[in-house]
Amino acid sequence: MRAVPWGGVEMTQVVYGVWDGVAYDSRAAEALAANYALANFDEFDEGNAIRAFIADRGFFVFDPTVSLVDALFHYLKAAAEQSCGACTPCRIGTVLVRDALDQMRRGLDAALTLDDIVMLGEQIRQTSLCGLGQTCAVALLAALRDFRGRIEQELAQHRPIPAQHGMAYVTAPCIEACPSKVNVPRYIDYIRDGKPENSLGVLLQKYPMAATCGRVCVRYCEQACRRKFVDEAVGIKTLKRYVADQQSGPHALKFTRDMIRKPLADGMRVAVVGAGPAGISCAYHLLLRGYHVDVFDKAGQAGGMAQIGIPSYRLPKDTLALETDIIVDLGGRFLFDQRLGRDFSVDDLFARGYRAVFLGLGCQQGARLGVDGEDAAHGGYFSGIDFLLKVHDHVDGIAPLVLQGEVVVVGGGNVAMDCVRSAIRLGAEKVHVVYRRTLADMPADPAEIEAARAEGVEFHVLTAPAEIVTDHGKVTGVVLTRMQASEPDAGGRRSVKPVPGSETSMRCDVLIAAIGQQVEDGPLIESDGIAFDRWRCVATDRVLATSRPGVFAGGDCVTGPSTLVYAMAAGLKAARNIDDWIQRGSVRFFKRSRMRKLIADNHMLANEIVAAPVRNAYRVHNPEIDPELRKHMFGEVEQTIDARAAYAETQRCMRCYRVYSVVTKHPIPEGAA
Repeated sequence: MRAVPWGGVEMTQVVYGVWDGVAYDSRAAEALAANYALANFDEFDEGNAIRAFIADRGFFVFDPTVSLVDALFHYLKAAAEQSCGACTPCRIGTVLVRDALDQMRRGLDAALTLDDIVMLGEQIRQTSLCGLGQTCAVALLAALRDFRGRIEQELAQHRPIPAQHGMAYVTAPCIEACPSKVNVPRYIDYIRDGKPENSLGVLLQKYPMAATCGRVCVRYCEQACRRKFVDEAVGIKTLKRYVADQQSGPHALKFTRDMIRKPLADGMRVAVVGAGPAGISCAYHLLLRGYHVDVFDKAGQAGGMAQIGIPSYRLPKDTLALETDIIVDLGGRFLFDQRLGRDFSVDDLFARGYRAVFLGLGCQQGARLGVDGEDAAHGGYFSGIDFLLKVHDHVDGIAPLVLQGEVVVVGGGNVAMDCVRSAIRLGAEKVHVVYRRTLADMPADPAEIEAARAEGVEFHVLTAPAEIVTDHGKVTGVVLTRMQASEPDAGGRRSVKPVPGSETSMRCDVLIAAIGQQVEDGPLIESDGIAFDRWRCVATDRVLATSRPGVFAGGDCVTGPSTLVYAMAAGLKAARNIDDWIQRGSVRFFKRSRMRKLIADNHMLANEIVAAPVRNAYRVHNPEIDPELRKHMFGEVEQTIDARAAYAETQRCMRCYRVYSVVTKHPIPEGAA
C-alpha cells in the first residue's frame, strides 16, 4: 500500500477491489479501472496501516496479503448480529453465509460451496425487507464475481487462516447525520416493540434533554432519511417527543445518584461554566462517570439559550426544567447569578480544587447591523437575543412587554423566526421579515418558516436594511435596499450585492436585528489565558481542549451560533475527553470516531435508496393549534402524538443500517464510542 498525490491531497493506492459495481486492480497489466480516490486511508491509528475496507457499496484491498475470506466473514458476522429477525432472508441467510465463511477460514469443509453462497447472497440482497439485508451481501457478491480466483486460491491451501485485526461499525444515514450519533433505528425498533422506556434509554445514552430535543431539534436525521425518496422522511423528531413525553407520572424514570456505577472520591470535582445545553450535557455525562460537578451560570435558572431564546410556544419551560433538574437529581449543583469574569475567574476555579473546567458559555451577545442610524436608535431597537430575553421575562411575569404598530425583524435564522412569531403574540399589528438572500437560502428550520407564514408574517427577501430612521432616538422606520444574487459558487452559495438606486422606506415602530450572536465578555475570558480565534469564538483543538491546560469548551462559544443538538453533542464529547484528561493525562483514541471520519471524508454513505418496493404511507404529524388561535397565546403550539400514531410511524422506518469494517495491520486501541 502506498499514498499517491491526487488533487494536492495524499490518496491511498488501491491494490484491488470493487466499488459501486466497478472493479479495480492495479496488479493487472492493464488495470480494470483507474485508482479510486480515497483520502486519509493509509493508517487507521498512528502506525497502524489499513489493509482492507469492506462496506455496503463494495470493498477495497490495500495489502495483497490480506485474507479476503476472513475479512468477509467478520463483515457478515456483524451483519448477522444486527439482523432484526423480521424477514427470513436476512435472519437466516446471513447466519448461513457467516458460518460457511467461518468454516472456510478455519480450513474445514464448509456446509456451503461458493456457488451456494452466491445464491444465498443474491436472495439476501434482493428479498430482504430492510436496508441492512439489502446491502450486507454487496461486497461478498462483488468479490465472488470479480475476484473469485483470489478466494479459491486462499481456500486451496486447506489450512486455518491467521487471525486478522480490525473492527466492524454499524451505522445508518440518520445516525451519521445526527451530531450526537443517536442510534435512531434502534429507538424506533423499541417503540415498534411497545417498549418506549427502552427507546428513551437509547436517547439518554447521548443526552438528558430528550423532551426538549423532541420539540426544537432541527432534524438533521430526517434530512438524511432515505424514506424521503419514497414519500416523506420518517418523523424521527415526532417519535422522540412521543417517547420522552411517555415518561411522566408515577412510572416515570427517576434519576438518582444510585444510577452511577462507580462514584469517585470527593476530590474529583469538575466545574462547568454555563447551564445551557452544552453545559447540561457535559455535567450529565460527568456525573454519570462519578464526578462531582458544579454548574455556574450568570442567570437565575438553567437552560441557557433554550431557556431565554426559545419561546414557550415551542418549548414549555416546565418541560425544560424537568430535564435540567436531572443534574440535581444525579448529585450535581447549580450555582446561579455567577458570571465568569465578574464573580470568579478560571484561576479561582482551579484554586478551589476543581480538576478541570468546561466552558459552555454560549453566544448571548447580539451582532450589530452596521448601518447608518444604528447608534442613534435607542427606543424600539433590539438585538434578537435581547428581544427574546424580554419575551421570556414577559411570559414569566417579570416584566410585561406589549408591542404596537409594525415590527421589522432583520435575519433569516431560527432566532429571527422566534422573534417574528413572538412579536405577533405580543400584539404587533403587522410583522415583517427582511432577509438579504432568497427564501430558499434561509438557514431557519423550514417548519418554522412555514409556521411564521401561517401566522401572518410577511417576508421580504433579497432585501437588506441600509439605514435606521429615528425621531429623537425612537425608531420610526427603516430604509431598505434591494439585493441582487450572483451565480452560485463552487459550494452552491450565491453572493449578493445591493442594486444601486433601489432604496425604499418602510415604516416600523420596532426593529429587531436577528443577524447573529457572539460570545459575551470575550476580553475578560481571554485574560484568563483562554485564546479566541479570528471569529471571536473560543479556540479549541479536535478534543475540545482550549489553550489553557485542563480547560475544555464546547457549544456555541466554540462553533458560533448553532443548534441545541450540536451543543449537547459537544457536551458529551467534552465530558469523555475531560474524564480521559483527569484519569490518564491524555485523551484516548476512539475507534468509532475514526471510522466515522473515514466514512465522512470519503462520502461513503450512498445518497440513494436501496430498497424493495415500499408502499406509500405519509408521515404522522404532531397535532397543532389553529394559527388564528395560537398567534394570540404563548401556550405550546404542537401536541404529542398518541401510541397508535407512534406505532404507525415506526412502520415507515426502512431500517437503513449499513455495515463498515476495516482490516488493520495491528490491533486497534480500545476507546469509547
